Amino acid sequence: LSLLKEYGVKTVEIRTQSMIDQVLSFSHRGHWAEDTISATTRLKRRGFEVGLHLMIGLPGDTLDRFLQTLNRIIDLKPSFLRIHPTLVLRGAPLEILWQNKNYSPLSLEETIEWLKKGVIKLERASIPVVRIGLQPTQELEDHLLAGPYHPALHQLVHSAIAYDMATHLLQMVQKESQAFFLCYPKEVSNLRGQGNENMLKLRDRFGLREIFVLGREEVPRGSIILQSQAGNISIHRRDLC
Repeated sequence: LSLLKEYGVKTVEIRTQSMIDQVLSFSHRGHWAEDTISATTRLKRRGFEVGLHLMIGLPGDTLDRFLQTLNRIIDLKPSFLRIHPTLVLRGAPLEILWQNKNYSPLSLEETIEWLKKGVIKLERASIPVVRIGLQPTQELEDHLLAGPYHPALHQLVHSAIAYDMATHLLQMVQKESQAFFLCYPKEVSNLRGQGNENMLKLRDRFGLREIFVLGREEVPRGSIILQSQAGNISIHRRDLC
């Protein structure tokens, strides 16, 4: 750490992956949760910005264990997180487990559900998630055998959160033929969903004839407002259960 300080390093990122020792053991990570705690504590004590990398869906991982990992991460108060799904790549040791049916990767739907819960939990603790998913490369796609890979996983997660928010609002009002949503301009695409998927699902689920989404600078980031005959109601991402 003294050497890093000498050369002007300001940020150190740690490949934590999980804070559950059994998951780390099954995955042959070569370290334990206590090692992450020790390293993070020492780095912060010396004034470094600390980023932690997590992987979801490793051998032995479950949603409950992922949420336990986040609880321990929140206690450490890192500066930021990166979260990646576990993928089966050609030539990696995990390929053998997968071929022998001793490992099943998460589905894309499961991954989004886990990450929805995780992102909201971290936002409530004011810990930013600066990346979700892996950077798309030709090499990655050439070696990918199985797992929840999507080049826009980050947006899928945030769109799923926006869908849950819109659903919550529509359930609070009397049935109407139209819905008028307001959100921060840069969050319009998340509310609409990829290929307008959220709008189509909401229309079918609530029997709506039309849905309008307008971006407004005065709407706080992370909030959605529904204009109804009874008045405006709103929800923030952190209000989701």
